[in-house]
Amino acid sequence: MPRYRHRAEVSPRCAIVCLLGGLAAVRAAVPAESVRVGKDWGETMAQGAQLGELLLIATPIGNLGDLTRRAADALAGLDLLLCEDTRITARLIGHLGLRVPLRAYHDHNADRQRPAVLAALAAGNRVGLVSDAGTPLVSDPGFKLVRACLDAGVAVTALPGPSAPTTALLLSGLPPDRFYFGGFLPPRAGPRQRALAAVAALDATLIFLESARRLAASLADAGAVLGPRPAAVARELTKRFEEVRRADLATLAAHYATAGPPKGEIVVVIGGADAAAGVASAEEVDAKLTLKLADASLRDAVRQVTAESGWTRADVYARALALRDGDG
Repeated sequence: MPRYRHRAEVSPRCAIVCLLGGLAAVRAAVPAESVRVGKDWGETMAQGAQLGELLLIATPIGNLGDLTRRAADALAGLDLLLCEDTRITARLIGHLGLRVPLRAYHDHNADRQRPAVLAALAAGNRVGLVSDAGTPLVSDPGFKLVRACLDAGVAVTALPGPSAPTTALLLSGLPPDRFYFGGFLPPRAGPRQRALAAVAALDATLIFLESARRLAASLADAGAVLGPRPAAVARELTKRFEEVRRADLATLAAHYATAGPPKGEIVVVIGGADAAAGVASAEEVDAKLTLKLADASLRDAVRQVTAESGWTRADVYARALALRDGDG
């Protein structure tokens, strides 16, 4: 998920007041060494210890004010907090004025850490799981831990909150009623094109995460595989310089190829198969323009046909000029 940033619109002091104001008290965190993670799961269960609870806690994707009061309260009451990068999560915990034992839990160490975490839960501890930013498990580690907890009868609770994919979907201007989230596309062109082809027929809005340096190439591949679909590139969501650029795939690919990799974390939203079906053919565009140009100015005709055809304004304008000058 996108990395947590601290260039928020609110100061750390204000964030503490807003997020923790009204809470009766902040429970002192249990020292890390007191969390019993060294016992074997079966041994601990045999002793009849009351099972703990795993909390999946969403954290801000940019603006500290998006952390819910429930999440702040839960963070204050944890015995152990699992996170992708302890340095990033430590900043959030520090802003909240809390002292919570942190432990790294990511793709590279999850298999080694999982038995110790299960032992801590078996000993009755409340364990939280966060990603660097946003909702945990969404393109982040944690699914296998949740599955193991459910299999073992450990309670699992989700504390919903910020999520970059759904935020980008809402701002894209594309249909949000049905959508497919594909995480990160493959970094190489061949596998990436095959991944796009596999979802080309879906009648649902497509959502992908992408790195800045691969953005132009991914958009170009998407245009080649999916056709001239409408799309949106969202970056720096909820932050001061939030930007959502909307156009067809080819136009977006050309823009970022020229402008270079943008700053910030990026979500790409693409219209589904129904959007592709709504794109007019060149013949249909010419017919619409011919009809419009008979009664309207070039500017108005281009504006109307752009809205009706699914083409970009630049492409419609080029066809309009060709028709007007007798080159079409």
